[in-house]
Amino acid sequence: MNEWKCIYTANQRYKAEIIKGILANENIEAVIMDRQDSSYTVFGDIQVYVQPEDENLAVELIKSAHIE
Repeated sequence: MNEWKCIYTANQRYKAEIIKGILANENIEAVIMDRQDSSYTVFGDIQVYVQPEDENLAVELIKSAHIE
């Protein structure tokens, strides 16, 4: 994932899945990286990545979705 850009970080997987769905509706490929500890999910984050050329549009879509 050298060139992919992290555009969203969450501590709950469902939020990352919602973001991925929003991006998919706009034909933006997104990948979820789950960096949470498998035993203690309070440690670590879940991140959503997109290709660099989609970064600006993806960020704007997330802002307009008002997901916290």
